[in-house]
Amino acid sequence: MAEQTPSYDILLIGAGFSGITLLHTLRQHGYTSCRIYESAGDLGGVWHSNTYPGCRVDTEGSIYQLSIPEVYSTFSFSEKYPSADEVREYFAHVERVLDIKKDVELGVTVTGAWFDVSAEGERKWRVETADGRVTHCRFLISCVGSSAQRYVPDIPGLESFQGEVCHSADWPKGGVDVTGKKVAVIGTGASGVQIIQSWAKEADNLVVFQRTPNLALPMQQESFSPELQKKVQEDLPRVFADRQKTWSGYLDESNPAKTFDVSPEEREAHFEALYEQGGFAFYLAGYSDLLTDETANREAYNFWLKKTRARITDPRKRDILAPLDPPHPAGAKRSSFEQDYFEQFNRENVQLVNLRETGKGIKAVRPEGIETEDGTVYPLDVIALATGFDSLTGSLTCIPGLRNTSGVTLAEEWAKDGASTYLGLTRRGYPNMFLCYSVHGPAALSNGPASIEIQAKWIVDAIRKIDESGLSYIEPTEEAEKTWKATINMITDMTLIPKADSWYMGANIPGKKREMLNFPGGLPMYEQMCRKVLENWEGFVTV
Repeated sequence: MAEQTPSYDILLIGAGFSGITLLHTLRQHGYTSCRIYESAGDLGGVWHSNTYPGCRVDTEGSIYQLSIPEVYSTFSFSEKYPSADEVREYFAHVERVLDIKKDVELGVTVTGAWFDVSAEGERKWRVETADGRVTHCRFLISCVGSSAQRYVPDIPGLESFQGEVCHSADWPKGGVDVTGKKVAVIGTGASGVQIIQSWAKEADNLVVFQRTPNLALPMQQESFSPELQKKVQEDLPRVFADRQKTWSGYLDESNPAKTFDVSPEEREAHFEALYEQGGFAFYLAGYSDLLTDETANREAYNFWLKKTRARITDPRKRDILAPLDPPHPAGAKRSSFEQDYFEQFNRENVQLVNLRETGKGIKAVRPEGIETEDGTVYPLDVIALATGFDSLTGSLTCIPGLRNTSGVTLAEEWAKDGASTYLGLTRRGYPNMFLCYSVHGPAALSNGPASIEIQAKWIVDAIRKIDESGLSYIEPTEEAEKTWKATINMITDMTLIPKADSWYMGANIPGKKREMLNFPGGLPMYEQMCRKVLENWEGFVTV
């Protein structure tokens, strides 16, 4: 039987990339009293639950992994963009090599936590879990990631549907057989694109409900021969060094030229080369003014438009999927990658409903299907909600009892005043709590493992410095948090990012404050700013 009141030096919440990286780094520095509480049944974070059809990474496998030699030297991905199944194989490999699970408790959900700062108290965290236990720890590290809290839209009658409803973030364990069935996908973000690519080929009829066109880029997927896998693996030390030097943690660097500094012919050739390369290259290696100048941005959109509209045969669907006027600046939302997404709408069994068209909004879900405002009813057997997450903040505010030293929950704080952190790593009122791959860090604007390794190193170095200095705890000041948020807003306002209603800005969740939730200055700037703070605890109260 588990100890009723366990105590550790360091407790981590979440066993995805962040939790694993931190646990491994802490072990390397002699911290043995560490524990991870993970609510799921295995390692992998969001990749443990990402089992919807067609799911795969939007980052090349060569850089979407940890730079731990004993791990990467004995594993290689079989495709340029690995499937979710292969990512789960990767985490199983990580477990075999690093023996992570000996310090992990699976199926344990953290429901509350607060830090005792009273003079007579222990000056430790008290962490509550759903199984009724209380755990004490000196340091609490949140590794819950950006995508832990799924978003289910408030659609009248959804519970009355007599068919099957599934959410991309919580897919049925045995999968969903849609052969010969009438199905619908609500949402056309990354998961929607991937589900549509699969279901269009299997279902009798597919209805896609789209609110915003997805300016999806070609993935340019590639399978690796054993020889190529070996070559990729041998090159990884250089790749890992290079990824830490770029703005995004990807290997692509922005073209220093501005869009209209070059001839139309040169510009067209550059766009074409990036488009053929696939993935984020079209934006990350685009011209330097792509995200700062609307006219330049429109030029990139026009190229994408020409390539995409040529793939869609139905004029009505063409205008909905690739409108002549951009729905938002290209690249201001995180791009989705597709393999044959637009071709699926050329199929006779695929219908497309534009939710922004008068009368086409969803009125209600009926027992037999979905009814739109104009009275049309689409008979259905299965509905897929590809509606994503309450990203970044939701991963933390969904912990109901996570509260500051004054007893106010984080959910209450952020609902009232918006998100606030210092360095995207710490929060006032939460002494000795650290955040990894979270709000106000590089997070969604970066390659996850690259930014996670920067943050994990900082967190471990901070803990070591606290211990070596004989400190009890550290906590950021209100002024430091305000300055950090102002810096984020200043950089963001220099770009076109605020012109898109994206989850970067929290705009995908009704009622959520619209604000930038990521640090947009790039990894080198971010790391430099964080390391400087660590020199003398600038912006922190030390006790």
